[in-house]
Order: sequence, then C-alpha cells, then structure tokens
Amino acid sequence: MKMNMSGRVLLLWWYIMALQLCFTFGSYLEYISFRRSVRGLPNAQSSVTINRQNSQQVVISNGIMSLTLANPGGYVLGISYAGMENVLEAGNEADDRGYFDVVFGKTFQRVHGTSFSVVTQNEHIVEVSFLRAWSSSMGVSSVPINIDQRYIVRKGDSGFYTYVVFERPKGFPAIKVDQIRTVFKPKEASFNYMAISDIRQRRMASMKDRDDGQKLAYPEAVLLTRPSNPQFKGEVDDKYQYSVENQYNQVNGWITADSEKPVGFWIITPSNEFRNGGPVKQDLTSHVGPICLSMFVSTHYAGKDVAIQFQQGETHKKVFGPIFVYLNSAPSKDQFKSLWSDAKQKLSNELKSWPYNFIQSKDFIPPNQRGTLTGHLQVQDGGGKSQNAKNAYIGLALPGDAGSWQRESKGYQFWIRADQNGNFVIKNIVPGSYNLFAWVPGYIGDYKYNSPITIKPGGTINLNSLVYNPPRNGPTVWEIGIPDRSAGEFFVPKPYSNLLNRLFTNDIPDQFRQYGIWSRYSDLYPTQDLVYTVGVSNYRKDWFYAHVPRSTGNNKFQATTWKIIFEHGAVISGNYTLQLALASASNAEVQVWFNNMNANTPYFTTKRIGDDNAIPRHGIHGLYWLFTIEVPSIHLVKGKNTVFLRQSRFDSFWQGVLYDYIRLESPPTTKLKV
Repeated sequence: MKMNMSGRVLLLWWYIMALQLCFTFGSYLEYISFRRSVRGLPNAQSSVTINRQNSQQVVISNGIMSLTLANPGGYVLGISYAGMENVLEAGNEADDRGYFDVVFGKTFQRVHGTSFSVVTQNEHIVEVSFLRAWSSSMGVSSVPINIDQRYIVRKGDSGFYTYVVFERPKGFPAIKVDQIRTVFKPKEASFNYMAISDIRQRRMASMKDRDDGQKLAYPEAVLLTRPSNPQFKGEVDDKYQYSVENQYNQVNGWITADSEKPVGFWIITPSNEFRNGGPVKQDLTSHVGPICLSMFVSTHYAGKDVAIQFQQGETHKKVFGPIFVYLNSAPSKDQFKSLWSDAKQKLSNELKSWPYNFIQSKDFIPPNQRGTLTGHLQVQDGGGKSQNAKNAYIGLALPGDAGSWQRESKGYQFWIRADQNGNFVIKNIVPGSYNLFAWVPGYIGDYKYNSPITIKPGGTINLNSLVYNPPRNGPTVWEIGIPDRSAGEFFVPKPYSNLLNRLFTNDIPDQFRQYGIWSRYSDLYPTQDLVYTVGVSNYRKDWFYAHVPRSTGNNKFQATTWKIIFEHGAVISGNYTLQLALASASNAEVQVWFNNMNANTPYFTTKRIGDDNAIPRHGIHGLYWLFTIEVPSIHLVKGKNTVFLRQSRFDSFWQGVLYDYIRLESPPTTKLKV
C-alpha cells in the first residue's frame, strides 16, 4: 500500500523529531557525565564499607574514594580517588600526610590516637574514632587534653568529614595552647595550582624552589632565584601572603592543573563557631608544599593574647569541626578552573546543611537542640538621632568585657552581619551563657549588651531594639581615616620591583600583601618624618599605612615622629578629646604630645603594646585598640597646633602600629554635633 504525500511528510516530521530527541537526550547524558566527572559522582552509588584486614590500617570506601587511616594513630595515610592511588604525598613519613596537631608552650605535637573504635557503621555511613586519652605518664611532651579524632564517610559523598573533640576532666595540669589545626599535604608532583578565592589563585612554586631560593628577612619569605619553572624566577613566596579573615576562610585547596583529567583537593569549613578571635581574625590557608590547612586556633595576627590558658584542674570541652575534605575532577585539562567553581558550589551546599544532623558525638549539638537570637541594633552617635546599624558585626561569645571576643579562644562564637536596617538573626547557637557583642563600621568602639544571654536548647530570644552609643565626648574638630578597624584606606606604596608576588601586581586592594612595603617608609621619608596638614593633606595619599621605624642602614633603626598640623579658632575652655584607634600593634609604643615636644615625658603613651605581627605578615589589620585621651584646653592654642605621634620602639622594622582612625573632639556642648 502506497503512502500519500501528506503521510510521507508526517513520517519525515516524526523521524526528525525522534533524531532531535535522541540528540537532546544524548547531550543531556553527556552533560550529566561531565557534572559527575567534575563533582566526583559515580555512575552508580556504592555502599560504604570498612576494611580492617591490615591490623595497622583502617580503610573506608564508598565507591568514589577510599580513605586509609593509621590504626590506632588516626592520621591519614592515603586517599584514593579518580585513578590516583594516593592523592596525598606518599613520599612523606606516614604521619606527615594528613594529621592533626597542637602547639603548646614550646612543644609541637602531632596527635596520635591510642585506641580505635567504630562509632557507627551501615551501608549509608561510617564514623570512626581515634582516641588519645592523656595520662601523666606521657610526660611534658604530650598536651594534657583528651583528644578524640573522628572521620565520617557517607554514601555518595566525594570526600569525607573530620572533626576533633577536646576534653579536659578535673585534675589535669595547667597548660597554654597556642595553635590547633588540621593539615593535609597533597601530592607534590601533581598539585600545582592553588585557589583560595576568585581572585587569589595561581600556579605555585615547589618546596624545592623555596629551598633553592634566597632567604629574606624572616624564614617564611623566600626570593625564588632558581625555580624549576622560569615563570617564578624573581618572585617572593611567603605563606602569610595567602592569609584570609575567618569570615571568608571557607574553602581553599589545590588542583592538578597539568593533568589530562585534573583533580581538585579542597578543605571546606561550613562554620566559624569553633575558630578563635572572631570573624575578622586572619589566618593561614594553603601555601607552597603543597599544604592545605584548616586552622582552628592560632596566635597569627593577634599574638599571645589569644592563646588558650588552662589553669590547674580547669575542665573544658569543645568540638572543632566538622570540616569537609572534598575531592572533584574535570574531564579535560582545559577545564581545570571549573573545579574551583564546583568547590564553591559544594561549599554552598554544606552551608545549607549546617549544623549537620548525622554527627554521632554527643558533644556536637544537633540542629534541633540549638537556639536563635534576634534583634535590631541602632547607633546613636553624640546624642543625635539614632540610625540603623547597617552591616554591623553582631555576635555571641563567652562573657567578658566589651571587645573581649577578639582575644577569646576557649568557647564558641556566633557572628552575623546586620542587614541595611540593623536587623539581625543569629541561628544555630550552641546552648550556654554568652555576652552579646557588636561593632559597627563607621563608628569607633565596641558594643556589649548589658546582661548575659542564656541560650536554651531549641529556644528563641528576641531582644527587640538595642542602641549603641559609641565613644564621643564632643563635636568633631577633625578626623583622619575611616573607623573600620583596618588601615586599608591609607597610602600603601608600590612594592619593590625585585620583590614582587605577581599575583598582586594588578590587585590594588591587596597590594599591602606584597613583601617589604613597610621599608618603603624609609625611602619616602629618608630624613624627615611624615607631616599631615588637616584640610590640605589627603589620608589616602599622604598618610603612610604603617607607622614603623626608619632604617639607618646596617640593620639599625630609629624612632619616627609623625606630625598632625591643624588650624584652630578660639579655644573652648574644658577638655578636648583625642580618639586614637589602632588597627594593629606589634611591640610598639605610641607617645603623644600637643604643641610642645620639648617636655621630658609625653602627654600620653600607650606603653608597649601588641605582638600581632600584622606588618611583616602582610596584614592590613590585627587586634583593635582604642585609646580615649582627654586633653585640657590649655594644651591647645588659637591658630596653628601640632599633635606629635612618636612610635618610640625601634629594635626592628616591624615594631609599629597600623592606625585605624584618629579624631579630635572639642569640649562637649549642650547638643553634640558630630
């Protein structure tokens, strides 16, 4: 039977549609295959298994990756993934590939478990424990804390979770803990591209390149003189150039950029609650090794003030983590940068899942047992109309004085940014007693709610409207800078052309991360110090970012004295106020004189303060300091006045301060004008 013309046309149309459908479905399958290859997803999920046939190892697998742990030590011997027998550096000693360590006193200890146990095991999840229970027989080289290292592997996950539980029962000896961290060392011959943000990512030199290079002013900084890859020649490598504030330190890692099918290794941190020092404390991430870090506690950019001091017999318990170690892969070399984008997407998913509901330790508080705090913060500066505290940093930390949170390391902290209207909601708070703290960009000082806050399991507290009255004694005469706890708005000089890290060459906001820029002060002011004239000078161009000593050659230095010159009308009888806010201090002392520097002693001195080392560690801030200095009107005159700021300590280049903001206030009036 012959088909008529309309029938043949209809058949042809169906045939074309079928081809298009097949093509579309094929493209879809190809896309799914690509996403699976990037994310590390298998074509068919496997159950989670645990293998202990080798009594010295524990191997946990889920069909995507295998995690091999030392038994009972608990350190990571290897990670098998995407055809790589071991993602970590197998050439290192067994306990130098993936491990947990503690620094206390002058002792560095990689913690090894002494007993192993399976916490939970089924086809969907395995959690294991490696406990190191302390006893006095371990001696002074072992930190007096019971430490339980946990690992979790779940079905379908391209990676694993790890966390640590600290516990000090009664009777343990006193100890000071400076650092707590987890360390991973990916395979050196393969992982050569590092990423810690959308902008801060690059190919990296090797450890051998550093060893062959020229040591600079301190061990962490090396000039690469004979690198294996010529593109790195003449660059400076320094791990502190890759530090990140806690609030942004959520994912960092490495990529095998030159592999035919690149692999990514990432540490994802979904919460800052267990880190010390609050949201703007800076810390290390990834650096040459390759090394990938999760810093829980450190004295970096803060100094000894933030070390954890346990007294004799003091009890303590805290959970660090969990963090997620994520592995992904791309189908071709030219797509290696997609692994960073995928790691960020994975971070987004982990953030939505926090706090996790599958953690087995009774010390990790699950979502339904956590609390919530809400409120609205306003600022009333100088008695005027209240304004919404937009973008304020608002947080809970252990009870203490206003601002004590930045030096607090024992407890949990929970921080949020207020919205444009000053509203805030702090979720997922571990039950306990806290103080509510805040600070508001654009205003000096610290806010503290007047009563302790007790968070109960599953409870919600609404504080309604709160008002912060920042320090102010009178109207503003003049001001220098922006009160934001950073020196970033001041003049950061161009770096030395022979001491560059090329990552920051075109990154103006991060130019302060270049090595040696502090010594540019001596180039710009070889004999006379900085003079700033109010109403004429521009702090973005004329106020050097760091008040440091001047080099006189042969590793010798001298104190430097900066001048603030201003014209003033009729002097008002009473007390003026100098608000002196510092963004950092490193074994420094700022001395202040008004008009007459011939006096034997300064009118005011901060005394010797700080050891946050923000200047050599390429930080634009460290710990915040605020000094409110009353100045009787007899110290000022009508006409030209000079404020002298002398940084009097000069044993090294890095003894100095970073100013945040300086303001002179006149005596108070009936209604202050700001």
